[in-house]
This record gives sequence, C-alpha cells and structure tokens, in this order.
Amino acid sequence: MSAREAAIKVLRDAEGPLPVSEITRRILDRTRWSTTGATPEATVRAVLGEDVRTRGDQSSFVRVKPGVFALREQAPAARETPTTTYSFTESAIKVLEECGDRRPMHYRVITEKAIEMGWLVTEGRTPEMTMYSQITAEIKRYRARGEQPRFVKHGRGMFGLSKWMGEGLAYQIEQHNRQVQRDLRKRLHQMAPTEFEELVGRLLAEVGFEDIEVTARAKDGGIDVRGTLVTGGVVRTRMAVQAKRWKANVQAQVVQQVRGSLGAHEQGLIMTTSDFSRHARDEAERSDAVPVALMDGEQFAALLIENDIYVTRHPHNVIELDVGEEDERRDCGEDC
Repeated sequence: MSAREAAIKVLRDAEGPLPVSEITRRILDRTRWSTTGATPEATVRAVLGEDVRTRGDQSSFVRVKPGVFALREQAPAARETPTTTYSFTESAIKVLEECGDRRPMHYRVITEKAIEMGWLVTEGRTPEMTMYSQITAEIKRYRARGEQPRFVKHGRGMFGLSKWMGEGLAYQIEQHNRQVQRDLRKRLHQMAPTEFEELVGRLLAEVGFEDIEVTARAKDGGIDVRGTLVTGGVVRTRMAVQAKRWKANVQAQVVQQVRGSLGAHEQGLIMTTSDFSRHARDEAERSDAVPVALMDGEQFAALLIENDIYVTRHPHNVIELDVGEEDERRDCGEDC
C-alpha cells in the first residue's frame, strides 16, 4: 500500500479532517504501509501536499488549513480554505517565523514546508534549488546596498533570520547604513536640476543601459531619458525614463502621460525621490495597457548605494570560523 492509498483509507475511516501528524500515526498503526525513512510524518506531508498541488481539483485530498487534510468526497465543509501565496523568499520568512522555533533550518526543509503549507506555489522541477539561489541572491543584494540581510547563512545549507541575532555589531552597522540612506534621499531633493539629470544618466549606465540620450526639455513629452536596457548581454529593451525630483507622491496622471509618450516597442520607467500614490501603482499595472515600471525614493537610494554612487564603503576586518565550504557544496549539489 502506498502512502497515498494509506492516507485515503485513514481519512475515509475518520470521516473528517485530520492533522498530518494524526494521519501519519493512524497510517502506521492501522495500515500495511511502512517506511524506512526517519521522518514518516514529513513523507506523508509531502505526499499529500504534492497531490493537492499537482492534481488540483482532481486530487482526492483537500487542504482544510495549513497542516490539516480531508478527503474531497466527504463533505462540503472540507473545501480548502484559500491560502495567500508568496514568493520564494517571503515564504521562507514565513516558514522560519512560524515553523522554525527561532532555529536555522535547511533550505530543503524550508522549501518542503512552504509548499506543504500552501505558501509557495511553483511549477519548477527543483524548487529547493530555486529557494537556495533566491535566498543567497537576496543576501548579496542587501549587502551590496549596505543593508542588513533578512537572512543569515549558517553553512551546510542552513538559514536563519537576522532579527534573531540581537543588537550586535551587525545591527549597529545596519542602523548606520539606514541613516546614510535617509541622508542620501535628502541630498537628492537638494540637487540642482542639471546635477540630478547627470545622476540619473550615471545610474542608468551603471545598471546596464546603453545608448543613453537626454531628451530636450521642450520636446520630451514627459520623457527625460531614452536608452536601451541590456540584460545578460543578450536581451535589449528600449526604455523611456522620466525622473521626478519630488517630495509629493507621483499621481496616476503622470503614469498616463509617460505611457502616452512611449514610442513603438518602448517600455516606460518612472523614477522618483518620493513615492507613488495607490492609484498611480494601479494605473502602472493596468492589464489592458503597456505596463510602466515604478522606482520609488527608497529603491532609488538603495540602487545608488548598491552601485557605490555618492557613498564610500569602509571594510572591517571581522573574522569568523570556517564552516567548511566543501562540505556545504557537497550537501546542496552543483546547482548551489
């Protein structure tokens, strides 16, 4: 008897929803299913979660709530409660906060629990590898911006949350860097128009724009810069950029103006030192129109810091115990 067949028998006998732990206990006590694995509950949890994820409405099971399953045939009350889904990194945060007991977890376990709880939905064949790469990429990105990463890498594929670490040196550095970021945003507001235009052009060049052209003020139609964003040395996207050195939020009319000024095969980008109203964000993402990308003041300053524009980095000679890079590489495979 397979784990799936055993779970069906147990739930049919129970005539109602059961937690995975109880389903596993009854399977081991009452059916012919057995496993040589050290964690039979994790096996059953993975089988039920995968069945729901891949079969959808055709699955024999429904997830009533996180960690609780029932048979679809038994009762209308067993219908699955809608679950909000998250990105890989956001689902990892939820797993570590709600399932980790403030202890680091292996990225494979994080991925398994995120899928099981319905927080992560993915069609990828190796979601655990994607989870590892997404978390490590975020750590690098935050460090490049001078921010304390949300995750802490403990070696051998283990990750925890930085907020568990307390107010040590890393916390003090983060607070200092956040203040620098706030000061940088103030400086942006104080720049002369020509200095701000030069800054925008320099930043666009740093992030991969080519053929940058500052448009004439009288003829730009709301566009300040036009250029080509090159991604991976292969994909080339024509972009029309408007930069707003504002303190007030950018409104929906500005998004509409930029969209109306786009040329053939162009995409729009609005950069501001302030923020965007809710209506502006809704307008930018409108499904029946060309999408317009938005970069608010916090993202603007973070990108400047990431590319070492108007900031200076000071290295600190901090030593840590070597956790064994070779052992970690063997543990997580070549894709790490």
